[in-house]
Amino acid sequence: MELREKLEILADAAKYDASCASSGSDRKTSAGTKDGIGSTEGMGICHAYAPDGRCISLLKILLTNFCVYDCLYCVNRRSSNVRRARFTPEEVVRLTLGFYRRNYIEGLFLSSGIIQSPDYTMEQLVRVAKMLREDHGFRGYIHLKTIPDASPELLAEAGLYADRLSINIELPSEPSLDRLAPEKDAGAIRRSMGRLRLRIEEAKSSPREPRFAPGGQSTQMIVGADGTDDRGILATSDRLYTGYRLRRVYYSAFSPIPDGSSSLPPGAPPLVREHRLYQADWLMRFYGFDAGEIVPDGGLLDLEIDPKLAWALVNRHRFPVDVNKADRESLLRVPGMGVRTVDRLLSIRKHKAVRLEDLGRLRVQVAKVAPFVTTADPQVGRSLLDRLDLRQRLAPRPAQLALPLFA
Repeated sequence: MELREKLEILADAAKYDASCASSGSDRKTSAGTKDGIGSTEGMGICHAYAPDGRCISLLKILLTNFCVYDCLYCVNRRSSNVRRARFTPEEVVRLTLGFYRRNYIEGLFLSSGIIQSPDYTMEQLVRVAKMLREDHGFRGYIHLKTIPDASPELLAEAGLYADRLSINIELPSEPSLDRLAPEKDAGAIRRSMGRLRLRIEEAKSSPREPRFAPGGQSTQMIVGADGTDDRGILATSDRLYTGYRLRRVYYSAFSPIPDGSSSLPPGAPPLVREHRLYQADWLMRFYGFDAGEIVPDGGLLDLEIDPKLAWALVNRHRFPVDVNKADRESLLRVPGMGVRTVDRLLSIRKHKAVRLEDLGRLRVQVAKVAPFVTTADPQVGRSLLDRLDLRQRLAPRPAQLALPLFA
């Protein structure tokens, strides 16, 4: 099979893995020179967004889409009738360097189906990263998908060459994993995550330790392949962040596959559900929300409005907050105010009384913020929070516009 044909098959097969981002990478030579190839800045062919908002580009491929496992939700499962292909480690190295030199990419995201055994597969993945770093002086970003059942020694070696490692938890509940992927071991996934956490923390705490996955570790959960609601998904994410110090949990909406099992849903969940989960995840990580308070009693996030606005509408008794007096935690809960906006607001109010026009200069959506805050402006008329049609007026219109609040 020609290399181009392999690339077509294995790049397409990798599209189902969402867990790639390059935050945390700053790989240079020990002497601080410009020797080596690659960087983490540039233009590319597969775009992802880092937690700091940067758009990055990666060559995102599988080493192979052959797999000895038969996970029901996976298009590359053993029993699936798909075209198969396999790269050699040398071919992946050649492709990565070739695409980088042409300024198509700034790094590599490499995953694989399980071939022969977890250890054999992990050896092949590590070999690619080692050849790039040691044989070719590649200083670009490398993200390796690790195999949970592989030996701890191989996982430890992977962290010496990769900027980020990830182990997919696959499904939000252990019973679902047992039912839909019985050959996978939830305990092995947790043990591998725990080992990686310890190695990452050891490397950060001691200057004598070699660099080890400076971008941390991430994981991915499939949304909608089982019956777990959003409350259960976010509870799992919260445990992963707390217990394993993950840098990121990615959510991937289930995609129906050809000849799928009757145990799977017949259709995909709405993509907006995936989007709302990312927004809720952001609230947990950066806005001080607990997982349990984000999702309403029904267990599912509101698909029409973002989760912070949904929470604020249910908790109107917490508002309005005075932008000139409220603490940072209270301001972060105001719909329409982001972390940077709040930090700038706290700086501004040291020097002047903040008015609505100042919020406009901070580029917040004044119509969205106004019902939930008081400013130095005179307060005229009844509170906007008392309006029975407040949700309707704040919900996005088809043209992404809200009805005027002051009409």
